[in-house]
Amino acid sequence: MALNDAAKLLGQARHVVVFTGAGISAESGVPTFRDALTGLWSRFDAQSLATPQAFQEDPELVWGWYEWRRRLVQQVRPNHGHLAVARLAAHVPQLTLITQNVDDLHERAGSEAAVHLHGSLFAPRCATCSRPTPSPATPEQPAEGRRIPPPRCAHCGGPVRPGVVWFGEQLPEEALFAAAQAASQCDVLLTVGTSGLVYPAAEIPRLAARSGAAVLQVNPEPTPLDPIATANLRGPAAEILPALVSAAWS
Repeated sequence: MALNDAAKLLGQARHVVVFTGAGISAESGVPTFRDALTGLWSRFDAQSLATPQAFQEDPELVWGWYEWRRRLVQQVRPNHGHLAVARLAAHVPQLTLITQNVDDLHERAGSEAAVHLHGSLFAPRCATCSRPTPSPATPEQPAEGRRIPPPRCAHCGGPVRPGVVWFGEQLPEEALFAAAQAASQCDVLLTVGTSGLVYPAAEIPRLAARSGAAVLQVNPEPTPLDPIATANLRGPAAEILPALVSAAWS
């Protein structure tokens, strides 16, 4: 299916779900999870820094790595793909944005109320009582490989942890329910920059397809979602999404 045909489906939709993965943020220069293990961090395994056990055993090391990652994200900007998603919301009667990314690039592009399946680097919470806490001020250039003591919870005094989903943890129940509900009720799901391999998030486009929605996939490379997609639009999100939105409402 050509871009213009996909745009026609999008333009006729009443409820659109936009489902984004690491690919759209990588186009802004955000390193993927494992790509962030460079330089002094390269001596660690990603999974060794992203578990509850790792935080319990060495909270200063884990907090230091996540603060370094958070600063990296703060230094990049939303790309034209993020901006196109924000513009899309103004054209359709209902839009639900679901993201696997832990950055805030969708919000910085102007999107509101994104469903974060894997949490956020900008939503820390207490490791003891789970209360949300404000993001701490970050040095302009936090040293790579630096151990940083995590802040303490103002309510119970427990250590504050990154607000992301670690290996071995379940996805936030409320976010997963909202995503599944939207996918089962939409008439178009636009999946962007996701590998289709990470479960249970990868089930969201498949749920939409089973419920009768058209699945429009934007990705430079083939993925396991190709067989269920109504249209496979090959190319970078920063190029395809603006063209798709423009064609739908030209």
